Amino acid sequence: MDVVHDRAAGIDVSKRDAKVCVRVPEGRPGRFTTTVTTWGSTTNQILELRAYLMRHQVTTVILEATSDYWKPFYYLLEETLPLMLVNAKAARNMPGRKTDVADAVWLAELAAHGLLRASFVPPEPIRELRDLTRARATVVRDRTREIHRLEKFLESTGIKLSSVVTDLTGVSARAMLEALIAGEHDPDVLAELAQGRMRSKKPELVEALVGRFGEHHAFMTRSHLGQIDVFTDRITELDARIEASMAPFRPLRDALTTIPGVSTIVADMIIAETGGDMNVFPTAEQLASWAGVCPGSNQSAGRIKSTHILPGNKYLKAALGTAAIAAARSRNTYLAAQYRRITARRGRPKAIVALEHTILTATWNMLTTGECYTDPGADFYARLAPERTKNRALNQLRTLGYDVTLTPAAA
Repeated sequence: MDVVHDRAAGIDVSKRDAKVCVRVPEGRPGRFTTTVTTWGSTTNQILELRAYLMRHQVTTVILEATSDYWKPFYYLLEETLPLMLVNAKAARNMPGRKTDVADAVWLAELAAHGLLRASFVPPEPIRELRDLTRARATVVRDRTREIHRLEKFLESTGIKLSSVVTDLTGVSARAMLEALIAGEHDPDVLAELAQGRMRSKKPELVEALVGRFGEHHAFMTRSHLGQIDVFTDRITELDARIEASMAPFRPLRDALTTIPGVSTIVADMIIAETGGDMNVFPTAEQLASWAGVCPGSNQSAGRIKSTHILPGNKYLKAALGTAAIAAARSRNTYLAAQYRRITARRGRPKAIVALEHTILTATWNMLTTGECYTDPGADFYARLAPERTKNRALNQLRTLGYDVTLTPAAA
């Protein structure tokens, strides 16, 4: 097998240290020597490792790690060395030889022959934006969980407020909960705190606000509401920070929000996870595969063993799932028509994944060409195969017992 890099290094990273294998020519043609050393994971140790690799004049460095332990190594080494972060699955060693030292030697061997593909690591501005959007997603999820805890706790008091209002943190519900904590237990008085359209539900509110709400319940409810307020304040801070970081990418975000179902928050997540630069992904299919929103390929002896979607970027998949559900509920759009068409044949989960794939494909095309989204229309499939659409409608009418004769409309 041809040697692509005469001087290569493989690094297997763990939490406390890293095993480093340097593979360099021995002196005789075609002969190489490997040296394995151990380095700590502190900044000073990584800087010494960087100087060590530069002294050996390595032309490629392969980095493999679990969790986020690769980050301090990557961010310090990328400044001066040709570095590749690789997926551990793609660099799997032979069975029975699983040690950190063997992994480092194997990585160096693969690097020398150019047999590995680099994982996508975005530039620093995108990394900072990604930290912010991921933090916001985590805090939003935590806030939702705290609201669910409050709802479950209120069940123990007999207060069924969540069965009437859709949001326990809304203006009307929050005013009623604050009054309960303050000691007001008269359901008629509490129901009077409803505002806007909620006032039309006063009889239901009076019934739902009858319960056994004591001092202990007031303390626990205050605790839950305080935690919800903390999460809300953190989300507000993150929103402001994200808005400032999105300044260079606002034209991209505005273009993405023209896709049905893609909100500003979803567009922020798409840009943060993909980097907004489609040169990293040569085709829309490769982007969909990286995101994990396309069928897997597992075929042997002419038999397809599995087509389950593969694990991908979980943050991007979550955002695309939100967009797909919103697009499925939209009116007079191609995505809604596609959802109904696939749901009828293959079920809701596969239809949602199909919409995620379509949205991501549209994203790749838009960010590649710079054009805004153009919806094909809800009647796209009817225009695509008008004869088939007509025959399907006729068959449905005949099934219902109708004898139909078609007359072409006047021009």
